[in-house]
Amino acid sequence: MPRFLVLYAAMFAAFGATAPFMPGLLAQDGLQADAIGVVLAGGTAIRLLAGPMGGRLADRTGWPSGVLGGFTAAAAVIALAYAPARGLPVLLLISVAHASVLAPLTPIADALALGSAQDKPGFEYGWVRAAGSAAFIVGTLVAGQCVSRTGLGVIVWLNAGLLAVAACLAWLVPNRVAGAKATERAAAASSPIRTLLRIPMFRRLMIVAALIGGSHALHDGFEVIRWRAAGLSASQSSVLWAMSVAAEVAVFLFFGRRLLDRLGPGKAMMLSATAGIVRWGTAAQTAWFPAMALVEPLHGLTFALLHLACMDMIETVVPANLAATAQTFYATIAMGAMAAAVTLVSGPLYGTFGAEAFWAMAAMCALALPIARGITLPRRRPAA
Repeated sequence: MPRFLVLYAAMFAAFGATAPFMPGLLAQDGLQADAIGVVLAGGTAIRLLAGPMGGRLADRTGWPSGVLGGFTAAAAVIALAYAPARGLPVLLLISVAHASVLAPLTPIADALALGSAQDKPGFEYGWVRAAGSAAFIVGTLVAGQCVSRTGLGVIVWLNAGLLAVAACLAWLVPNRVAGAKATERAAAASSPIRTLLRIPMFRRLMIVAALIGGSHALHDGFEVIRWRAAGLSASQSSVLWAMSVAAEVAVFLFFGRRLLDRLGPGKAMMLSATAGIVRWGTAAQTAWFPAMALVEPLHGLTFALLHLACMDMIETVVPANLAATAQTFYATIAMGAMAAAVTLVSGPLYGTFGAEAFWAMAAMCALALPIARGITLPRRRPAA
């Protein structure tokens, strides 16, 4: 587990060092707002293709830790190209190339971590994921200090350096996912996505993840705008956002496994959906700071508990030789594509209805409830 802790810390610190500052770097490089949108959208779009393809490569080679190390090393090298790059065509090309190798990283790492957690008593995936969430915050804070002292260009070097460290660490983690026989691997090689979608519980799981996970899109894009328009200060908005992330870490570290063991994945997802209804329903009615301080920590249930429940189900219902493919499908298609679609309509929704648009997010969680009710945990991972 220590190897995974430092791997996740390095990866997520690299993500945190760039995520909040990349639009600013692109603007500094001379791009206008519409061009920045094109660059960011290009990276998002390619992830929907590159994620599943990277996961499938990890499954087909039977060496996911090596594939993870290769993708991470490539991401470190490509990140350096941002330093001298100028102009929309070049920056768009770099963004697409960078996103294509970044997309499979976390899903493949999750597949490896879950494989080790299954084989090693005392290994808690939630602790590993919590280390990543905490490292993301630290990476953002450290990058912010560095930016204030030396300028936005420093994030390129922070990102590349941390990814290089992560690439070295990726080669050291146990390769426990690659447990399928060669014949099993060949049988699923021709149509891995079709094989996954033939698993009824996997289909149901992806629908629930898409509905609850996608319901966060309006919050991520417009909640701070809503808070500021309602009179909350920047510091109050920061406190509320930090409370949600702290709750996420707490669930990953302390409460998530206990809740899953007590409720099972299906009821845990129902709890996540119920928390989403409460969270988004409250956001639709008020931006009063005390009320927000009560519901923002529900992020620990609406995201962290949902994620842990999905990890448990994927680990159990998906054949071992499709583990990385399933993880990338979950991250980039079920969660990523739905979040992108909801983000696309969030602007018109919020522009037309204001805070009442959050009722649509609550409705998504309500739709997930009866579907989650039918999710049950099989006794063991099926054969391919």
